[in-house]
Amino acid sequence: MKKARLTAAIASVVALTVSACGGTSQSGEDRTANQKPVEGKTFTMAIGTDPGALDPAMTVLAVALEMGRFLYDSLINLDEKGKPIAGLAQKWEATTTTASFTLRNGITCDDGAPLTASDVAANINFVGDPANKSPMSGLAVAPGTKATADDAARTITLTSGAPDAFLLRNIGGLPIVCGKGVTDRAALAKGRYGTGMFTMTEAVPNDHYTLTRRKDYAWGPGEWQREQPGLPEKVVYRVIPNTTTAANLLLSGELNASRITGQDQQRLRAQKLFHSDQVVPMGEIFFNQAPGRAGADQAVRRALVQALDLAQIGKVLTSGSGAPSQGMVTTEPRACAGDSVAGKLPSFDVAAAKAALDKAGWTPGADGVRVKDGKRLALTTIYGTQVGPTMAPSAELMQQSWKAIGAEITLKGLDSPGTSQALFGTGDWDISLAPVTLLLPSQAVTFVSGPKPPAGTNFAHIENERYTAQAAQAARMAGDTGCATWLAAESALIERLDVVPYVNSVIPTFGSNARFKINFGTIEPSSIRMYS
Repeated sequence: MKKARLTAAIASVVALTVSACGGTSQSGEDRTANQKPVEGKTFTMAIGTDPGALDPAMTVLAVALEMGRFLYDSLINLDEKGKPIAGLAQKWEATTTTASFTLRNGITCDDGAPLTASDVAANINFVGDPANKSPMSGLAVAPGTKATADDAARTITLTSGAPDAFLLRNIGGLPIVCGKGVTDRAALAKGRYGTGMFTMTEAVPNDHYTLTRRKDYAWGPGEWQREQPGLPEKVVYRVIPNTTTAANLLLSGELNASRITGQDQQRLRAQKLFHSDQVVPMGEIFFNQAPGRAGADQAVRRALVQALDLAQIGKVLTSGSGAPSQGMVTTEPRACAGDSVAGKLPSFDVAAAKAALDKAGWTPGADGVRVKDGKRLALTTIYGTQVGPTMAPSAELMQQSWKAIGAEITLKGLDSPGTSQALFGTGDWDISLAPVTLLLPSQAVTFVSGPKPPAGTNFAHIENERYTAQAAQAARMAGDTGCATWLAAESALIERLDVVPYVNSVIPTFGSNARFKINFGTIEPSSIRMYS
């Protein structure tokens, strides 16, 4: 069975590319200011980890979805203000339970076959069928959703399996594969049967991936035109885990784009490199609440949070540039403005943390590690190595804080596929420091409620009745009319310490001899322009 994949941190950053557009700010003065666009160039971008399988219906690993955006288009796009604009579809209508789309004329697949309405309906039905165990089920497409097609009219009509406040944005943002791909999932895992601007021409796992621009592609976002100066002929993704190495390659011109965290940002800004920025949830904690795990006890979760100086840890994690979290959704423009976090997390208080563990029956052992019913308070903590150089020292600071209250902490740095395997496969973890980046509040539902792995994606085994009830209520309220209820639902999670969001950061994607826009939390393929 395919395993669902979590958007971990920056990979997340981006994360669930299934809906809204990502906010972006761009630098003013940069090296490209006085340069002219050039033709025939290759756009080379660093990624911190290998994407693994690229089937867009069988992954939520952000690095895979990011690459997939170059290969697979969606029915609609969003402009910088979050307004729907044309994608594969030229017209659309939607409520919270039904939607219809009319395809643009002349769309073809990377093998030359025409994209039909039946192909699109098959994509939706595949994800909507629980038997296929798509991690996009419940995220982009509600389980039980049924779509039908009229190929002559190029229309797709669907009924959602459950009310969805953001039905248009969720269904409209689903990556669409061509007809043969729906039944050939092995080929999709290699990036084939695309509807996007590029096609996969070479894949060397853990090293590089080469994509070549399709000359027949003419259905970019909104009124995008095919004949524009500066479009790259090829895109190469290079797997470069070390951000300092990536920064050096940007300065030498060997890379055209890379997200950069930590102190390396300063020297790139000093050299006036172009950058496009986005807000990401750098600091977020989940506790494994599966039966037999210490995190199942709310008193333990509270003590572990009280033991942390989250403000100081946030400074280390973001190199002092972070801001307190206001909720689980960070990507601008946010679908729901407001603050679901303020006043919900316990204050830093080591004495109170120790007292809480005493009361919960965890008594200090001879070596200082607490014990209850013969079981040591030994906790495995995982964090994402691809996030950047600040994640390890932040995790170590937490380890010291938890040791001070009697917890034995084993740190495990994992790449994105390793994080996915731990959270959705083995379940061998107690504390996860891998944030989930969301573009809509509805996208949290399958991660924090409902079926647990392997049947579902509720990786922390959360059971919060208040959240479930409020999220279900908000799902029946179209768009931003349910924002107050969505925020209340998030607060229900945070108050029980099911999720602990504590710091956001602005992460720049730097460009060298290239410009681009960040949209949907990733680089918009059609926006790339090459310079020399």
